Amino acid sequence: MLSSFWRSGKADAMNMHAANVLAPPAPRTLEDMQLPIVMMRDILLKTIFRKNLEMVSEIAKSLCLPIGVTQELVDLARSQKLLEATGTLHANSGGEMGYQLTDAGKARALDALSQSEYYGAMPVPLDIYSEQVKRQSIRNIKITREQLTAAMGHLILPDELLDHLGPAVGAGRSILMYGPPGNGKSSISNGIRDALGDKIYVPRAIEYAGQVITVYDPIVHTAAEVVEEDPNSLRRRGANFDSRYVLCERPTVITGGELSLSMLDLVYNPTSRTYQAPLQLKSTGGVFIVDDLGRQEEPPQALINRWIVPLEEGKDILALQSGEKFEVPFDTLVIFSTNFHPNEIFDKAALRRIFYKIKIDGPNQEDFLKIFAMVARKKKMPLNEAALVHLLKKKYPTINNEYANYQPVFLIDQMISICEFEGIPYQMTPELIDRAWSNMFVKEEAIEH
Repeated sequence: MLSSFWRSGKADAMNMHAANVLAPPAPRTLEDMQLPIVMMRDILLKTIFRKNLEMVSEIAKSLCLPIGVTQELVDLARSQKLLEATGTLHANSGGEMGYQLTDAGKARALDALSQSEYYGAMPVPLDIYSEQVKRQSIRNIKITREQLTAAMGHLILPDELLDHLGPAVGAGRSILMYGPPGNGKSSISNGIRDALGDKIYVPRAIEYAGQVITVYDPIVHTAAEVVEEDPNSLRRRGANFDSRYVLCERPTVITGGELSLSMLDLVYNPTSRTYQAPLQLKSTGGVFIVDDLGRQEEPPQALINRWIVPLEEGKDILALQSGEKFEVPFDTLVIFSTNFHPNEIFDKAALRRIFYKIKIDGPNQEDFLKIFAMVARKKKMPLNEAALVHLLKKKYPTINNEYANYQPVFLIDQMISICEFEGIPYQMTPELIDRAWSNMFVKEEAIEH
C-alpha cells in the first residue's frame, strides 16, 4: 500500500553521494588518446575551419583536450603543411602564436566534412569508455534504507514496500512495478532516481571503427557545476579529469507510450553523416524508466525481448549503417511501470528475466484522509467535516471504496476551479464534492450516434 503527499523543497539526502566515482584521467600525449591519427587530425582541421580558431588555447578548449596534446596535434598538421603559423603573437592571450589553415588544410577540412560533419570535442574510444563505465557502475551504489526513505521524502511508503524497493535499487538490475493507475508508480520511479545521489562522467562522444557517436545530450544529462580556472592565471592546475567527459548527475531517461523499438537503435543522420546514441546508451550509469508499459504500439513482449541480452549479460548490441554490429556497455537500472497485471502482457520467460516485481496498491481510508488533509493544507483549501463525511459515506461506496493517490489532488483542484469561477472563497461542501466527483469518472451509458 502506498500513500503520497506533496511538499515544497527536496530532501537534504538528495545531495548525498551514494558512491565515490573515479574520474577519467586526462590524456597526456597523442598516444594516450588511442584514436586513429588521421581521425584526430581531421577533427582538428574541421574544428578550426568551422569555428575560425587561431590560438592553441582556443583549439584545445573546443577539442576538450589538454593544451600539450593539442599542441602535438597542431605540430603534426604543420608538418603535413595543413597548418601554418600566422606570425602574430596575441598579447591578450599570454603571447600565444596564431595558426591558420593552409590552402591544402582548407581542402582537407572540406573533404573531411563531406565524409562527416562532426567536429569539436574529440571522441573517447569505446574500449576506454567501457572501462569508465565499470568505474562508475550503477551496481557499485550501496543504498541504505535511510537514503531511500529520504529521497522519497514526498511519499509515505510502508515498510514492506521499502523492503522490496531497497534491494531492487541496490542490485541495479531491472524492476517491474505494477498495479492500478494513479497510485504513484511514476513518483516512486523518480524517487529511485533521486536516491542515487552521486555524479558520473558522461562522454561527449565515443568512437568505434572510425565512426563518431554523440552521447552527451543536454536534454537527458544534467551537467554539474565545474569551476573553470582563469585562463590567464599564472598557476593553472589544469583539468582534474578528462574534459572530453561532462560531470553529470546520474542520467534518467523516461519514456512512455511513444517508445518504439527503433528508438533503441543508433540514430544515423544521413545529412551530417553522424550517429547519435540510442536512449539506453544515454542512460548508462543511471535509470531508464519505461512508463505506461502496454500503451506502446509495440507489444510489451516485443519490447522485453529486445532487452533480454542487455538485462542478462550487461551489454547491448548496436549496428552501424554498414550493418556491422558491435557491443556497448549496458549499465542501467531499468524500471518498467504498468497498470496491467504482468501475466497479461508477458510470458513466463520474460518475467523470469525481470529481477524484481513489485505491486503498488492504492491507500487505505486512513492514509487517503492523510493525503487529502495534506493536499488541502498546501492548496489553502479549508477542510469541512460534513463534506468529508459525504465523500466517504456517499461517494466512495459507489466505487467499492477503492481509493487512489491521485484523487485528493484531483478533487481539491476541481473544487478550487469551481470556487474561482463562482467568485466565492475557497470552501469544501457536499455540493462541491458532488460537482468535483462528476468530473473524476465517466458515467457508464449508451450514446446514440
